[in-house]
Amino acid sequence: MDLPRVERELKKRWNYPYRWGRRQSDDWDHRTNFIYTTYSVASLLKKTEGFEPALRDYAMNRWYNFWSAKAVEEIFAEDPRVEANRNVYDKRVDFRIEGIPFDHKTSVFPRGFERSYAYARQHKRALIEWLYAHQSQEGRKHLRNRLFVLLYDGIDGEHWKMKAEIFRLKELVNGYLHGFSRERLERFDFGEGTVYADILWMERGVEGTR
Repeated sequence: MDLPRVERELKKRWNYPYRWGRRQSDDWDHRTNFIYTTYSVASLLKKTEGFEPALRDYAMNRWYNFWSAKAVEEIFAEDPRVEANRNVYDKRVDFRIEGIPFDHKTSVFPRGFERSYAYARQHKRALIEWLYAHQSQEGRKHLRNRLFVLLYDGIDGEHWKMKAEIFRLKELVNGYLHGFSRERLERFDFGEGTVYADILWMERGVEGTR
């Protein structure tokens, strides 16, 4: 994957409003599955001509989130400790780190958590439990191992824009993998055996961070 090109294209998405007119659904996912083979904003705009505004916003958001996530997966897979999952139909495993399977989810800090970001940083387990309970209610819902990349912009609150900062994400992932150990992972039991999870925090405008 050409990561510089992906970052350039993702940042072009910043020129358009980031609105979710409705919750994610299997029906609208099916109607916008062309995002998987759309590689530029120009092509995306062409393919969504004539769409009702809410569906166009939905397609643009899915495209943005998908290609950011694929870039992050590529960054993980570049590390020798990581094995990418080549089964593209597997919605529960993106890669394995030292043999441990993980799904990965890049998310903005959730307003629905109803606690401050400072609280979340001090109570990581509480946030992880909230994320398992509330995220990916459609095709990707599961209670298996997950790594959450959490984005927080403490300056203007536009957390979503950080998904396009691929080389900052690369620095974050590389640092995390350098210090990775099974013992540092959070462990949960949601009724299906031990679940491993963790959060990688990417911050802006927070004291003590860049």
